[in-house]
This record gives sequence, structure tokens and C-alpha cells, in this order.
Amino acid sequence: MSRISEFPEEGELVVCTVQSVKNFGAFVTLDEYDNKEGFIHIRDVATGWIKYVRDYVREGQKIVCKVLGVDSTKGHIDLSLKSVNEHQRREKIQQWKNENKAEKLLGIVAERLGKTTQEFFEEFGLSIIEKYESLFAAFEQCAANPKSLDQAGLKGEWTDTFAQVAQENVTPPYVEIDGYLELTCPLPDGVDHIRAALMSGMDAATDRIRIQYVGAPRYRVVVAAPDYKSAEEDMKSVAENIISSLKHCGGQGSFHREGK
Repeated sequence: MSRISEFPEEGELVVCTVQSVKNFGAFVTLDEYDNKEGFIHIRDVATGWIKYVRDYVREGQKIVCKVLGVDSTKGHIDLSLKSVNEHQRREKIQQWKNENKAEKLLGIVAERLGKTTQEFFEEFGLSIIEKYESLFAAFEQCAANPKSLDQAGLKGEWTDTFAQVAQENVTPPYVEIDGYLELTCPLPDGVDHIRAALMSGMDAATDRIRIQYVGAPRYRVVVAAPDYKSAEEDMKSVAENIISSLKHCGGQGSFHREGK
């Protein structure tokens, strides 16, 4: 499938496959750019003195490199392996795996619509990437919200098929946060009032919120949501609802994020 750009940009992280290792460096192909050839000079393989390049890379190995320079007229791409830390490497590899999966899913969408993957990408792919920054992000969002494409301004009969494939094959992304409620009620039937306040909060919550009893007077509130902003908003709403409900019957409540 065609990419938006034929060459990577300087500073970009790219997934590479090592093709040959020499005394002076290593030749690789760039997996995301039609296997264009790149070169890692020995000085950019690792920090410090290097006796054998093969101590750091080997033929057939998948590695993540940083693009140092690109000469598109000559087809030269200079790369650095030592400039990529472990966190960047893991993140880039996961991103690459996600996009590979997204391209396969795009093929399923295209097949159901009676098109080739390339035809579908040329018609709608660039618009999808423009809205979501990546194909996989679009599938993730549609898995969580089938109307996401419509809400993003992308219209057509294909959107229902795209959303259907997303929901069949992608687990929506979720983050999880927690906080603690301290609830008291001095009335003889205070326990019942606390229980009613908790139920009131849960009735107003989504099914991604759960409340766990820790030990009087503390309750743990756990919220799962597609992103931290939504999670925080849900957490605040539930906590305020519970505390307000308890105060109406003479009780008191407070909420904090730390477990201590």
C-alpha cells in the first residue's frame, strides 16, 4: 500500500531489517518505506569504542533507527542506532505492529466493499489518516465508538463497514485510574444511607466504573475510560454525586486520589 511520503524525514524513527554487516557499519532496509536501503556508520551503531559491529547487529534482525539525513536524489538514507533508547524502540515497534494490523484490517474492509486494498486506500485512506493521524488510531476509535467516522466528518456507505470490522477485530483502548471516598453518617441507620448514596452514584455512572469497599469509612473508586481526560471527568462526576447524596441525609464525604 502506498505511503504518503516516499522517504522518511530527518529525525524520524524507522523500523529496519539488517541486510548485511560490515566492519565499517551495517546496511539495512526500511520496512515502512518500500524497503529502501539505509546505512548505519560504525560510529552510529553504539556509544563507545566498537571492535565488532556484529556484537550489536546481525543479518535479519529488526531494529529501530533514527534518521540522520536523507538525500532523495541519490537515494541515500543515513541512520543511527545508538540515538534510540529502549523506550523509543518498544514504542516504535508497537506502533509498527499496529499499523501492519491496520493494513490487514483495511484489506478486510476493502474486500467486503468489493474493492482492492489499494483502491480503498486511494479513495478514503488519506482522509482517514488526516483525521486520525494513523489507520490504527481510526480502527481503535471506531471500536470504542461506531459513530466516530461520522463525527469526524467522514461520510459514505463504507463507514459502517469500517466500524464493523473495527469492532470485530480491535479492543478499544482504555486507561484506568482510581481514587478514594471517605464516607460517614452519624445516624443510627447511617450504613443504609451510605449504601444508598453509593448506589445513587453508580446509577449515574457508566459500566466502566466500579466501587470497592476498603474498610470503614473508605471506598475505592476505579474508572476505566478511553483517555485520561474522560476518566477524570467520570471520576469527578461520580464522587460529587455520591457525596452530595450523602450530605442530603446528614452524612459527610470527601474524595482524594491517593491511597493513603
